[in-house]
Amino acid sequence: MPRKAKSKIASKDLSDFVVNALEDLKAEQIQVLDVRHLTQITDAMIIASGRSDRHVRAIADALVEQCKEHGIEPVGVEGKDGGEWVLVDLADIIVHVMLPRTREFYDIEKLWAISRPGSEAARR
Repeated sequence: MPRKAKSKIASKDLSDFVVNALEDLKAEQIQVLDVRHLTQITDAMIIASGRSDRHVRAIADALVEQCKEHGIEPVGVEGKDGGEWVLVDLADIIVHVMLPRTREFYDIEKLWAISRPGSEAARR
């Protein structure tokens, strides 16, 4: 059964919406990964950093609120209690908001690039 957030926004428009919201919320180092060729779970992952655990939680909370205001109902939110890494599942897009040290440790950008044919990480 496909996972779909209740949204009237196309995946590309949703990505732009999320990136704009993250920029407005002062998220740092925002990166969009197109993962359609790697998984059927989602089309893209957006990774952003917050300056503190409080900032990470605030970014995630505000993003969820903005999504709901625009008719986008998140599938789920994980990690708010800890605040080091909050995941917001919008079905077509999964948003990771992380502390810089957590982002560096897990390095999910590199993890998702490993399987990409012709990627720099795959050639190492």
